[in-house]
Amino acid sequence: MDRHASRAQEALKVAQAMNGWLDELQAGQPVYSGFSGSGSGFGWTEAPRGALGHWVEFSGGAITRYQVITPTCWNASPRDGANQPGPMEQALIGTPVKDADRPIEALRVIHSFDPCLSCAVHVMRPKKQPVVIQAGGCR
Repeated sequence: MDRHASRAQEALKVAQAMNGWLDELQAGQPVYSGFSGSGSGFGWTEAPRGALGHWVEFSGGAITRYQVITPTCWNASPRDGANQPGPMEQALIGTPVKDADRPIEALRVIHSFDPCLSCAVHVMRPKKQPVVIQAGGCR
């Protein structure tokens, strides 16, 4: 719950800052200045789900290579070259499961990694059948 409250507070903080950012725009002026050089760069940040990395290479004013490694990629990664399991798999090893047909304990372990937004937010409808909505080809 704290994670969701923090996200809402961050959204409010950004929305309030936008008032100042909008004041900096000047009607009729360019909003972008071109770049024609070459180079590369990377950026790391700590996102709500973990480490997020971006890598970019550009030449002649165009992006020639771009890669993103998301927190879920790090956390749900397969075994590495030394056969070491990824963080989610490591967390599941040895987790006691009371009912194999309803492995709620495993679900709780995976949810602690917050692997995707669609799994992070649930809507409960007491005494009604669940409704599953697929959007944009998500499964």
